[in-house]
Amino acid sequence: MNYDQYFLKSELLPAVVQEAGTGEVLMLAYVNRESLQKTFETGYTWFYSRSRQELWNKGATSGHLQKVLEIYADCDDDTFLFIVEQTGNACHTGAHSCFFKKLK
Repeated sequence: MNYDQYFLKSELLPAVVQEAGTGEVLMLAYVNRESLQKTFETGYTWFYSRSRQELWNKGATSGHLQKVLEIYADCDDDTFLFIVEQTGNACHTGAHSCFFKKLK
């Protein structure tokens, strides 16, 4: 599949990850063409680490894998929504979701 239409504005696009069973937003990460391709090929989330400047398979070392059930593009084709089946916690802090710091 050709993903070029999604990467016209940027080489890195945000991917919101949402848990299928609960609808909870688990995390936000970034994808490039290669990580998106690997996600489709393997059925598990692959992202691009901006700090390490390399691909990473979510849960490869922790065992907290994200099985991809569906992927949506937004109306502008510049953001993705990954609907996943989460094994374990999504956040590197040990929290289930990365969005646990309530501001107000």
